[in-house]
Amino acid sequence: MPRKKLVAGNWKMNTTLAEARALAAAVAAGTTPASADVAVCPPFPWLLPVAEVLRGSVVALGAQNCHPQKSGAYTGEVSTGMLLEAGCKYVIVGHSERRHGLGETDPFLNEKAKAALSAGLHVIFCVGELLAEREANQTEAVLDRQATQGLRDLPADRLGNLVVAYEPVWAIGTGKVATPEQAQDAHAFIRKKVGVILGENVARSLPILYGGSVTADSAAGLFDRPDVDGGLVGGASLKADSFLKIIQAAG
Repeated sequence: MPRKKLVAGNWKMNTTLAEARALAAAVAAGTTPASADVAVCPPFPWLLPVAEVLRGSVVALGAQNCHPQKSGAYTGEVSTGMLLEAGCKYVIVGHSERRHGLGETDPFLNEKAKAALSAGLHVIFCVGELLAEREANQTEAVLDRQATQGLRDLPADRLGNLVVAYEPVWAIGTGKVATPEQAQDAHAFIRKKVGVILGENVARSLPILYGGSVTADSAAGLFDRPDVDGGLVGGASLKADSFLKIIQAAG
């Protein structure tokens, strides 16, 4: 059975409230039930208003981060329960901007993934290497470590809600895009590693997204590869026209 593709837009720290509502409305209006799932991940303050705009559409709501604890003295953090109440289906865990910009570790990201899956959220778990690591031929070693430490001991009854996103850090926001061959090689390695960690059945059905300066022009070539199951889209998701073209490429 072929894996259903997913295209998720990560808006990062962008949009005003008016822009968020308009963008969500345009994406919802331009997305019809098709072979690909679609989600948008706005900044935390816009989750509720965007949820209102998306209500009744086929576009799901996602968050860009969560904390593993259910509640407590964690100033500035947001729990999985809060995300569910806000209407979220997805949450991004381990984005490279949090790994490398904010120092989030593999064990901490594993806690987040376990908490989010246990709460009933779908987790988009990000892995990927730095430019220096790729140039030193360490890509597979990095992916091995991030997957092994980040995906261990996940709740077995929730693994159908797991998504992995391969994000070569050197391609995020740089305009550089991994070639379809580079993406396929990395995705195939990740799928093989997930088979070791979580079992072959999970690996076969696991959606693995490509995330790294995906554009309307590059999407079709990437999505055509057998182990590339959609995209985690950054800058191109901030304009409805370009994001809808990427969704069409996945369909």
